[in-house]
Amino acid sequence: MNREDFPILTQQVYNRPLVYLDNAATTQKPQVIIDALRDYYETINSNIHRGVHYLSQLATNEFELARKCVQQFIHAAHDYEIIFTRGATESINLVAASFGRTYIHEGDEIIISEMEHHSNIVPWQFLCEDRGAILKVIPFQEEGVLDMEAYAGLFSDKTKIVAVTHVSNTLGTINDIAKIVRIAHEHGVPVMVDGAQAVAHEPVDVQALDCDFYCFSGHKMYAPMGVGVMYGKERWLNEMKPYQGGGEMISTVTFEKTTYNDLPFKFEAGTPAVGDVIGLRKAIEYMQGIGVEKIRDYEADLLRYGMGALSQIEGIRFVGTAPHKAAVISFLLGTAHPYDVGVLLDHQGVAVRTGHHCTQPIMNHYGIPGTVRASFALYSTHEEIDRLVEALRKAQSMLL
Repeated sequence: MNREDFPILTQQVYNRPLVYLDNAATTQKPQVIIDALRDYYETINSNIHRGVHYLSQLATNEFELARKCVQQFIHAAHDYEIIFTRGATESINLVAASFGRTYIHEGDEIIISEMEHHSNIVPWQFLCEDRGAILKVIPFQEEGVLDMEAYAGLFSDKTKIVAVTHVSNTLGTINDIAKIVRIAHEHGVPVMVDGAQAVAHEPVDVQALDCDFYCFSGHKMYAPMGVGVMYGKERWLNEMKPYQGGGEMISTVTFEKTTYNDLPFKFEAGTPAVGDVIGLRKAIEYMQGIGVEKIRDYEADLLRYGMGALSQIEGIRFVGTAPHKAAVISFLLGTAHPYDVGVLLDHQGVAVRTGHHCTQPIMNHYGIPGTVRASFALYSTHEEIDRLVEALRKAQSMLL
């Protein structure tokens, strides 16, 4: 599917055609994104919002078109609910810091899950240490599904926010966000969703989910690195204090007092990565040109094929077997260390991820040091999965 649009995929690694199966870490970029970045820097590079000159107005227009594009892509109610950041990590830190300074006090409780990426654990730990708050954790069951009964039992009158991943980067589990939100809202508690692993793989409608915040990165959805999004409902964004201070986020500044700018600029201090934001818009348009539903269905076929093919390898152990999951397969090859497997695959031209994938609590849950992870994208193929299986069999013959 549109594989020819990605120039990096034509190269060879160790004299073998590249098989890139590390898409949960970052996706490759189509030529249209590369061209858009070059075009921006060659033709309209300028600081935005503050200039009256021609280039500044052109750059500002392109930047704000990107905001409207993101709004429509995730079905937000207003474009000013879209805050541009450097990535999902900064988006989550923004929510934790700004929401925390506004609402969290000593003894309050924050709910996260056992399958979170470190980026959705550590910022909340910072907040708990700073405010004397308490972190509560939703456990997951052996196949990698959240224990929803346990989740419902975690709420108290001290619960202030729930922060949970939409799709696990390690297990591939697609969580039932609508149900998670519904339970939280029954207790009057807002929900922040880490959508970094979801937006490239399935349609997202933040109004249908009714989540209060939704965070994601551009580089996992074919856009440049260094750009991300934090969506927040208008009510919360108006009440929360800014994350950072500086230019753009102010209305007036005196030595006695500063007043803040309107949304969304209140949360966008400093000069943004204008070219990368434009690249994000182009990536969304690229995905929409294919059809996000079509991408989802294609990747579901890759997952079925991959699980079937890998299951034929003797001694393989899958980590994360939820019935509803994205195109991510984490596994162990017998008693071989994941790193050793990854190195041998690399020398056969197959790029996978090895280690704990920034989800050490998941590894602790299973009592393992890490996994090998193969993750697919719209340009992945059955033939590449066959190459992975062939390479794994060779690695197995050398290690076991």
